[in-house]
Amino acid sequence: MIAVDWGTTSFRAYRIDAAGIVVDKREAPLGILAIKEQRFAEALESQVGDWIEAGVHPIVMSGMIGSRQGWREQAYVRCPAGPDELAAKLGSVTWGMQGRKAWIVPGLITRDAQGVHDVLRGEETQIVGVLDDLGPGAHTLCLPGTHSKWVRVDDGRIVSFTTHMTGELFAVLRDHSILGRTMENAGDIPTAFDAGLARSKQPGGLLHHLFGVRADSLAGTLTAEAAHEFLSGLLIGHEITSVAPTGGTVHILGSQALAARYERALSGAGCRTHVLDPDAAVRGLFRLATALGRKA
Repeated sequence: MIAVDWGTTSFRAYRIDAAGIVVDKREAPLGILAIKEQRFAEALESQVGDWIEAGVHPIVMSGMIGSRQGWREQAYVRCPAGPDELAAKLGSVTWGMQGRKAWIVPGLITRDAQGVHDVLRGEETQIVGVLDDLGPGAHTLCLPGTHSKWVRVDDGRIVSFTTHMTGELFAVLRDHSILGRTMENAGDIPTAFDAGLARSKQPGGLLHHLFGVRADSLAGTLTAEAAHEFLSGLLIGHEITSVAPTGGTVHILGSQALAARYERALSGAGCRTHVLDPDAAVRGLFRLATALGRKA
């Protein structure tokens, strides 16, 4: 099969054999925002056309390719949902004289106790890819990123989740606010990161804490290098405080660098952590392709 993880800024394709082993991989800066005039079929052919010509199938895609800005908007599946519900709602796109077909994984939608909706798209495939690792019972997953997701899985089904714009807010503040003018990224500074975590637990609230980054910089008690890491710790700390995980283990599913930050923050908050395979989307796509059955 051909598994495609097609996001906002990146395109990743994997050729997978019948046993679920990746035998080839391709990556390009061809996220959906880079595709003009809805020419998604041409972009796909440019990357994996030779695989398609060789008869590799099915093609299963996940991520923002199924969003309103993507190839075809694939409706969200309401939680609770597992691999069977997602596979049942796979949608298809066809193109070319030969009627080539690819399948798109739907995202998930839920509502909180106050009736406010929350959505995710792409992460559901990652979660499906780690279900066997999690095993039966209830589990808490953290998927850090631009929009961090906290997900509750129960006996192999995604029960609920919440989204936190931590990564995006960090980027906006760093690049487009007055805080960024006295900030410099000099790499990891654990002491500054930990200081940000500690500050997030103090009274005053996030908005007041944010201006404190500016004030301490002006007062000379926070260097430009430390301010970058302090802000990261401050925002991640507020995210974790808002989620308030209690007991058990938090399973972290994300890039190595981000996973390390969340592992440190969660350990400091008294939580046990377990870091999962960041490439789980490939396994998730293979599992959904297997469940596709007659549709493929």
